[in-house]
Amino acid sequence: MTQLSEQEIIRREKLQELHNLGIDPYPAAEYPVNDTSVNILNNYSEETKDKFQDVCLAGRIMSVNDRGKANFIKIQDSTGRIQVYLKRDEICPGEDKSFYDVVFKKLMDIGDIVGVKGYAFVTKTGETSIHAKEISLLSKSLRPFPIVKEKDGEVFDAVSDPEFKYRQRYADMVINPGVKDAFIKRTKIMQTIRDFYNNLGYLEVETPILQPIPGGATARPFITHHNALDIPLYLRIANELYLKRLIVGGFDGVYEFAKDFRNEGMDRTHNPEFTVMEMYAAYKDYEWMMRTTESLLEKVALTLHGTTEVQVGEKTIDFKAPFRRVTMYDAIKEHTGFDISGMDEAQLRDVCKQLGIHVDAKYGKSKLIDEIFGEKCEGHYVQPTFITDYPVEMSPLTKKHRSKPGLVERFELIVNGKEIANAYSELNDPLDQRERFEEQVKLMERGDDEAMYIDYDFLRALEYGMPPTSGIGIGIDRLTMLMTNQPSIQDVLFFPQMRPEQA
Repeated sequence: MTQLSEQEIIRREKLQELHNLGIDPYPAAEYPVNDTSVNILNNYSEETKDKFQDVCLAGRIMSVNDRGKANFIKIQDSTGRIQVYLKRDEICPGEDKSFYDVVFKKLMDIGDIVGVKGYAFVTKTGETSIHAKEISLLSKSLRPFPIVKEKDGEVFDAVSDPEFKYRQRYADMVINPGVKDAFIKRTKIMQTIRDFYNNLGYLEVETPILQPIPGGATARPFITHHNALDIPLYLRIANELYLKRLIVGGFDGVYEFAKDFRNEGMDRTHNPEFTVMEMYAAYKDYEWMMRTTESLLEKVALTLHGTTEVQVGEKTIDFKAPFRRVTMYDAIKEHTGFDISGMDEAQLRDVCKQLGIHVDAKYGKSKLIDEIFGEKCEGHYVQPTFITDYPVEMSPLTKKHRSKPGLVERFELIVNGKEIANAYSELNDPLDQRERFEEQVKLMERGDDEAMYIDYDFLRALEYGMPPTSGIGIGIDRLTMLMTNQPSIQDVLFFPQMRPEQA
């Protein structure tokens, strides 16, 4: 068991004293909050003061300025911080002053959650505050927060240690309330996407997370076991194949915000659990999807920032449609000097060797091309760019290109050097799809643990007939990083995956 610090011991002693005084430090009754700090700070004035004569707020004590028989404290609610003025004779109007002298001044700490009732006013220094008539302890804090200094609205000594920030997000958001802004914007991003697709008449759906086959992508899955059925199950790596089943079933358009899981590496743009929005539209192709995606991301930027220009580090990225389009072969030729169109596996291996790209012997043609593009090309595309027309070997679920043999109708959207979206004209020929799956099995037999499984039920669904369809997956975590100017995926996940703490 972790040894308690001196401050934690003192706070537990205070907790016991409160119990001894008959005061419940964790009362269960509803507290009648009727206002927020930001509403009072933004709207109180001499003309509106009558509306703020009976306010009731609840929040966490963040600082105390002890003036003896009067105190100024700062409390923080979900919207911000506000100053509260407490006077001994008003908090305890009778002869008994013990609540103020003992409970408030000696037994309450920074971090405690309190409720205050009173009226708003402006101090002599011009600060809008609450003149408290009553203060109640709503929750005793037994663990002190790291101290963060603040003066004139500017924060000093902000806690920036990633180990603390990511492992104790609940505490990070209290002492660095600005952290919440990225998560609020994340919700706005998702709501904007929902509104966009709902306006097109598409339906939000849910599909299985536990799947008998990890289909819809090439990735290493997490494996679990279902005891009652006595079968292995996989946490989904993608929801694509289930959504396309729904298109077979007669929906013109479906979309889902999906939690996907991939048992792979972790870095500043990868977390083993991540959120993807996938959408599929019947009777559309990848050209339509490019135009629609441009409009969607332009709308997201305007909703969050009021402009299509978004600051990402020192770069300004413009989401104004239309976006640039470059074929994959042209991108590779531009940035490596090699024209790889028509090359076989041996030739591609030689290109990788000349470019200094280490590749595994088990890699097939698709993985070799992917390595070349990822290592030498992807990072050059800062402004939104559609990389189009991929080799057929790289895209086992994609329709063959209508005019370019050996290619498929696929695009990836690259922004700031990273893939944000992946989309196809979906393969709806069941015989071609079966052959593509069988090619993936051959790669699996060569040792590629990211190759795709054969989903026989999905093939059966295609045999009933799927209309021409276009689909897309958009990485919500990476999109949020861009739209909120966050350098790491951990900064847009409330609780990113981390190693267990050492005991």
